[in-house]
Amino acid sequence: MQVPATRTPRPADGGGEEENPGLRRALVTSSVGSALEYYDFAIYGTASALVFKHLFFPGLGPAVGLVAIFATYAVGFFARPLGGLFFGSLGDRHGRKTVLVVTVALMGGSSFAIGLLPTYHTVGAWSPVLLMFLRLLQGFGAGAEQAGASTLMAEYAPPARRGYYAALPFVGIQVGMLLATALFIPLARLDDDVLFGWVWRVPFLLSAVLILVAVYIRLQLEESPAFEQLEQSGEVSKRPLRDLMVKSRRNLFIAFGLRMAENGTSYLYSTFSISYVTTVVGVSDSVGPLAVACASLAGIATIPLFGMLSDRIGRVPLYRMAALFQALFAVPAFALMSSGNTVLICVVITLGIGVGVNGMLGSQCALLAELFGARHRYTGVAIGREISAIVAGGIAPLLGATLLLAFDDAWWPLAAYVVVLSLITFVTTFFTPETRGRDLTDLADAR
Repeated sequence: MQVPATRTPRPADGGGEEENPGLRRALVTSSVGSALEYYDFAIYGTASALVFKHLFFPGLGPAVGLVAIFATYAVGFFARPLGGLFFGSLGDRHGRKTVLVVTVALMGGSSFAIGLLPTYHTVGAWSPVLLMFLRLLQGFGAGAEQAGASTLMAEYAPPARRGYYAALPFVGIQVGMLLATALFIPLARLDDDVLFGWVWRVPFLLSAVLILVAVYIRLQLEESPAFEQLEQSGEVSKRPLRDLMVKSRRNLFIAFGLRMAENGTSYLYSTFSISYVTTVVGVSDSVGPLAVACASLAGIATIPLFGMLSDRIGRVPLYRMAALFQALFAVPAFALMSSGNTVLICVVITLGIGVGVNGMLGSQCALLAELFGARHRYTGVAIGREISAIVAGGIAPLLGATLLLAFDDAWWPLAAYVVVLSLITFVTTFFTPETRGRDLTDLADAR
C-alpha cells in the first residue's frame, strides 16, 4: 500500500545531487551526526583501552581491569535500545528532524562531560559511577542517531542510487573514528604522568566543536519527503511501536541477524583489538590506534563503493559475500595479529573493517530502511539496530576479554567468536527479502 499524496512532494527520486538541494542538505547533516556519534564512541573505546583502567579502576590486575573497563563500555550499548525505542517512536510520530537535533546534542554533551570528570584519586568510587552514568546518556542519545541518519538519507535518495546515497553518511563514521584515533596516536606516546594527568581529557572536550556544528546544520534541515507524505495523507502512526510489533516481527529478527557480523566484528576489530595487541601481544600503545586509523581511511572509500555495488547486484548477495569473507578471514586475522608485527596488524584490521565490516554496512545502510513500512520505519530501524547492538557490539569487547582470561590469552577463541557471528549473518541472508529499488512511501514491510 502506498501513501496517497495530496500534493507533489519535494523530489527525492530525480536528477542528481546537484539538482536536489534537499538531498545535499540531508547528506551533510546525516554525515556530520554520524561523525560525531562515532567520534564519541571511538574516543570512549580507545580511552577505555588505554587510560580508563588507570584513572577509574586503579588497583585491579591487567585482566580483571580490562573486564571492568569493557563492562562499563558495554553499559552504553544497553542504553541504546531504550534510546532507539524512545526517539524512534518520536521520529515516526513527529518527524525525523526534531529527533536528530536532540540526539546529537545529548550524545555530544555526554562526551564533553566525560572530559570534565574527576578521577578515582579525586573522588574515589564516585568516579566510575559518574563515568557509567554519562556512558548511559551517551548510549541513550546514540540509540536513534544512526537509525535516524540512515532513515532520513534513504527517504531522500533516488531509488536507483539509494544504496550509494544511504551509505554516504556512514563515511562520517569513518571520519569520526579517524579523527578519534588520530588524536590518540600522539597521545599514546606521551609519558603516563602527562597522559593520565590531563591530556586524556582533550579528545572529549573537543566534542563541543562537533556538537555546535551538528546542531546548527540540523536546524536548517527540512523534513524527509516520505514523512511529509505521511503527514499530508493523515497516515502518521500514533503508536509506531505497536505497529512494529504487530506487523514487523519477522523483519526485526532479520535485522538482528544481519547485524551480528557487521556490528560485532566491527567492535572486535576497532575497539577490542587495541587492548589485545597492547596488553596481550605487547606492541606499543600507538599501534592499535594507528591500525584503526588505517581502517577508517580505507572505509572512506569502501563504504560508498559497497553502497554503489549494492545498487547493481542487490543488497542481499553483497551482504552474503561480505559475511562469508569475514568468517573465512577470522583465523588468519587473529593469528597474524598475534605475531606482533606492526604492518601485519595494520593490514589485518584494515581488511577486517574496510572489507568485511564495510561490505555488510554498505548494503545495510539502505537495506534496513527498506525492510520496514513508512509508518514505523524509524522505530523499526532503531530497534533492529540497537537491540542487536547489545548482543553483537556491546558485549563483543567484554566477551573477548573474558575469553582471553578463560583461555590464558590464546587467540583462537577470538577467531572462533568472529566465525560464529559471521555464520549467523550468513544464514540470515537466506531469509532476507531483496529490497533494492523499493518504494519507501509503501506502508507495508518488504516481503
